Amino acid sequence: MLLLTGEERTVGPSAHPNSFQVYARRTVASLTVGLRHHAMRCGIRRRVALGSFGPTELVPRRTYITIRPRRCDDEGGDVMILRRAAALACLAAACLSLGAHGALAQSASPQVVELRIDGVVDPFVADHVEGGIADAADAGAAAVLLTIDTPGGLDSSMRQITQAILNAKVPVIGYVSPSGARAASAGTFILLSTNVAAMAPATNVGAAQPVGLSGAVASEKAVNDAAEYMVSIAETRDRNAVWAESAVRDAESASAEEALQLGVIDLIAPDVPTLLADVNGMTVQVSGEPVTLDVAGATVTEDTMGFFANFFHSLLDPNLAFVFFWLGLAFIVAEFFIPGGIVGTLGVLMFVASLVALGMLPVQIIGVVLLVASVVFFVLELLHPGVGLPAIAGVVCLVLGGLYLFDTSVPGVAVSPFVIVPVAVFAALFFLIVVRAAMRLRHRGSTTRDQELVGLEGVVLSDLNPKGVVQVASENWTAESVRGTPRKGAHVRVVEMEGLKLKVEPTEAPATASTEGQGGGRQP
Repeated sequence: MLLLTGEERTVGPSAHPNSFQVYARRTVASLTVGLRHHAMRCGIRRRVALGSFGPTELVPRRTYITIRPRRCDDEGGDVMILRRAAALACLAAACLSLGAHGALAQSASPQVVELRIDGVVDPFVADHVEGGIADAADAGAAAVLLTIDTPGGLDSSMRQITQAILNAKVPVIGYVSPSGARAASAGTFILLSTNVAAMAPATNVGAAQPVGLSGAVASEKAVNDAAEYMVSIAETRDRNAVWAESAVRDAESASAEEALQLGVIDLIAPDVPTLLADVNGMTVQVSGEPVTLDVAGATVTEDTMGFFANFFHSLLDPNLAFVFFWLGLAFIVAEFFIPGGIVGTLGVLMFVASLVALGMLPVQIIGVVLLVASVVFFVLELLHPGVGLPAIAGVVCLVLGGLYLFDTSVPGVAVSPFVIVPVAVFAALFFLIVVRAAMRLRHRGSTTRDQELVGLEGVVLSDLNPKGVVQVASENWTAESVRGTPRKGAHVRVVEMEGLKLKVEPTEAPATASTEGQGGGRQP
């Protein structure tokens, strides 16, 4: 229930407390008239018990209809109909009574919808939060609980979320949680825009200075725009506008305790039940009107992100962005050495996904250059095997590229060393062993078919005069004799292959120059 000045908004079935009674009375009245008419027509005397509702109660009481008998041609069948109708009427009355009590009991517990911002603030998160707030307002929720743990994200996505909060038709409670979480950069804007801003112990907020793609601080124009936007939000929510501006211009940050002392947040709460109990009874502005929060003991329902949106959102992790970027490049390059389409297609998909992720993270150009250089060095090692120096340089560039790929001044945006080391080991094994072996197999596969057959012995299946059929290596081949006329069952030796036709000679004959020239002939 939302309490407004001069107005009472009731959410749920209690908005019409007599609706169940009215419907029940109408149902019972309709059945009573029908039964009376049918009984009088058949002349049956029966006391039929029907459930009815009083004007102010929900417990059904019994009403009896007594009808004097007359003769009826089919009294037995009509009696059964009357009994069944009476039973259905009583059942309907009981169900309506229970439904009314259940609805009133349910409406007694306020509903709070929980939305989560976990990770980078991107378009997927923005759409989820915006839609969740609108759905909560339409469902008549008492409030929206926005749990925040983010290092920041896109400016456009941040503004989409803050606009949804500032224009929401339902109170929004911002909560930086759990302990160890942060509302950095874009998260600071979002937290300060909520009706109630709260933080768990051991959390922090701030460091909202905008940065560009290279990791450097954005232009003065962009900084001024972000600072004024932050000030306007703080003033709207009656929070410390001076600190809010310094969080943008000077990348100021504050712990939960400091933020409470500075007037940046409203309270500190260790968990959700404590938070809801503390904010219960607070009056906040919603759509320009004061609203008193009624969330004590509320039922909290989490509105989760859809499967596909959550999948694409998870790709924006710094570690995955690093892995996808380098592996995408490596697989694309490997396609030129071992063509087949599968490796190249996988590489393109991973590379495109990494570009989307890198476009939403504070990337440093030096890290990108080092990762590209590592792939170049591995290619040089493939072209000039045995030296080893290019391979070593490739591993070094890959490790350094991972360390310097993101701006480390942004909290929580960095590639873990436990991810860089396995990728470096995989890179060395992939290029020095897997790609090399595939290249050797590909080269041998295109040149050894003739060599495998030349020199092998077989059996004549049909007379060679001079052409016929022979069996070599468990396969039947068209063959032509270059010496003599071998008969069926004779043994012959392959001396040459022309397309799909073998040239053979009797095994008792000495090896011909053609056989010797192959250099790879062998006999079983």
